[in-house]
Formats: sequence, structure tokens, C-alpha cells
Amino acid sequence: MVMIFKKSIILAVCLIVAAGVVIGVCCGVAAASTAATTEKVIVIDAGHGGIDAGVHGVETGAKESDINLAIAKKLKGYFAVAGFKVVMTRNDNGGLYGLSTSGFKMRDMKKRKQIIEDSKADMVISVHQNSCPIPSRRGGTVFFDKTSECGKALADAIQNSLNNMEECVKKNTALAGDYYMLKCTENPSVIVECGFMTNADDDRLLSTDAYQDKIAYAIFKGAVSYYS
Repeated sequence: MVMIFKKSIILAVCLIVAAGVVIGVCCGVAAASTAATTEKVIVIDAGHGGIDAGVHGVETGAKESDINLAIAKKLKGYFAVAGFKVVMTRNDNGGLYGLSTSGFKMRDMKKRKQIIEDSKADMVISVHQNSCPIPSRRGGTVFFDKTSECGKALADAIQNSLNNMEECVKKNTALAGDYYMLKCTENPSVIVECGFMTNADDDRLLSTDAYQDKIAYAIFKGAVSYYS
């Protein structure tokens, strides 16, 4: 079963990358392109952690930090099975700030930046959940640095994949932002807000293992299609 699953993921990578190859190019070149993508270092950042829980589900009361980590781990699994090198900024429920004293949030973000820089990341995907005073707002939204063309390209690719999910009731547009976590590398970096925890429907979905897996796979597909 594990081998079948692994083969299916590798096949998905091949199909996504091959789709970006000009018609008429031989299969050998497409395979070479796929091999090149699997040498990339992908940093997956599960937002928040420790005393910084982020937002809470309006109905479930779930912590954003826990959902971020769950999706990030599933996303890591997809990339790893496909042969990419994956680095996680955090692997448990703790924060990266050390002591929970004044200034812990900036210490936390600087530690994440250090991990990104030390790993020489080719791509950074930061996983978060959204909130809004308007409870009807829902769905995934991807943010990119406003000065990064490659970041916008990655954000558009992942946004398109999220919009194609069967649960998507409203197609959102990737948005430019001026966030610290988007400025830790010159390579493409995005923040994926998987849904609105202030929306009851999104909150219920995001709290289930099955939907967390679907979101992770959609992010993975979009990220791989960027390399095509």
C-alpha cells in the first residue's frame, strides 16, 4: 500500500511537470525536468505555536497553531514521497521563541528566518488560517511579497489549485502582502491562509483530518506546477 501511494505521488509530479513542457518535446526531457525539481529544498513553516495559538475556530474552538501543524506535516509527507528535501520550521506544538517573555513574537519569527536561510530554501510555504469580522468570508487565500515576481507566480499556482478543490465555493485571488515571513529568501515564498476559522463551515472542514489532507495535497500540486 505504501509503495502504491508513493508511486501515485511520483506519477502526479511527472504529470504536472510534463504538462508544462512544450508539446513535441520528448519524454526524456520531461523526466529530466522532474528529476531537477526533486533536488529542491522546500521549507514548510507551520505558523504560530506555543503560547501563540493564533485564531480559534468560531464553532470548534480549535487552535490555529494545531491545524497549521497538522496540515504542514501532511504537506511534508507529499513533498518527501515525491523526492524533495523538506525542512520544517517546527515539528511540534511548541514555539520557537525560547522564553515566553516580552518580544517573544519577533524572536519566534527571527528563528524561522534563520532556519530558512540555513537550509538555503528554494521555496518557502508558510501555513496559516485566516480570520475576518465578516463571518461569511471563507476559502483559501495565498499571499506573496509585493516585490517578488517569483513569489507571485508560486502564489498564483497554489491559489489556482485551491480554487479547483471541490469544496471551494468562492474562487479567491492571490494577494500581495508586506509580511516578515515573505522576506526571508529571494526565492519564492508564500503564506497560505487555508481558510477562515471565523466561518463556521470552514472551521468545521479545517478541523477534520480528511480536509486537512485535501488542503495539503492541493498546496503540493500547486507548488509542483510552479516548477513546470
